[in-house]
Amino acid sequence: MTTQHDYAPTKTLGPRAAQLFTELYERGRSTFTLSDVEAITGLSTGSARSLVHKAQQRGLVTRLKPGLYNLVPFELGRATEHIDNPYLIARELAGTAVYFLSHATALELHRMTTQPNFTIYTSCTRRVRPQTVGGYDFRFIHINDAQNFGVTKHWVDKERFVMISDMERTIIDGLRHPAYAGGITEIAKGLWMKRDTIQVDRLVDYALRIDVGAVFRRLGFLLEQYKLADADQLETLRAKLTATYQRLDPMMPSEGKFVSRWRLQLNITPEEFDAVRLG
Repeated sequence: MTTQHDYAPTKTLGPRAAQLFTELYERGRSTFTLSDVEAITGLSTGSARSLVHKAQQRGLVTRLKPGLYNLVPFELGRATEHIDNPYLIARELAGTAVYFLSHATALELHRMTTQPNFTIYTSCTRRVRPQTVGGYDFRFIHINDAQNFGVTKHWVDKERFVMISDMERTIIDGLRHPAYAGGITEIAKGLWMKRDTIQVDRLVDYALRIDVGAVFRRLGFLLEQYKLADADQLETLRAKLTATYQRLDPMMPSEGKFVSRWRLQLNITPEEFDAVRLG
C-alpha cells in the first residue's frame, strides 16, 4: 500500500547540483539567480534552468520569481518551501547596484518605531520596479551616487549582512519622503525615541548634503520642538530657507497655521507632537 509519504520529493543531490549548492553555501548565497547558477556550473542558460527546475521539484529550492530562487535548508527536513530573510531578498533584487535598506524598513531595524511595516523599502542607484516576491512587497527609491552616504551594516545572522541607512540618514530620508516612513509623526517618534544616541551635528550635515528645502524646514522644526539642537545648529538650517512655505506633513491636508520661522504650514497639531513625547 502506498502512502502520501511515498510521493514526497526526496532531497537527493546529483553531482552538478551538489557542486552548485556547496558553492552557494560557501558564498553565503541562500538567495540566488539563474545567472549565479550559470557562473558556478558553467552550464548554458537552458541547462541551468533545467537543473534548478529539477531541484525545485525535489524540494531543494523555492522559486521566488522568474530567475530568482531560494535554497531550502536541509535542516527543515521534508519542507519543500522556504522564504529567506526579506532583507536578503531586497539585496538580491538590487543586483550589483549600490543599495541600502531605508525609510520605514530602517526605522524598524533601528527600533525607532512601534508601527508594523509590511513593505521592504530599499534605496538603490538602479531603477527597480515595485514588486511582490515570496509574499513580501518591495519598494525601491532611486538615488544617485552622491546620495550614497550615511550607511552601515546590519547583520541578518552571524555570517550575512545587508546595508542599511544609519539612524541619522533614516531620519533625513523620512523627512524628505514621509510617505515611505509612515508620516511625519512616525519620524518624530523615531527622533524622540533615539534622542540620547542620535548625533544632531550629523543630522544637520546630512540635511546639507541632501540639500532639499523641505528637509531643512521639517528637521529644524522638530529639533526645536523637542529642544534637541543648540542655536548654532538651528541657525545653520534656517540660513538655507527660501521664502516658500511647505506643509509639515505632505500626506496631510493643506490646513493649519503658518510658522514664518521655519516657513512651514503646521498641518499637524502640537498635541500630536506632545503625544509622541509622552508616549
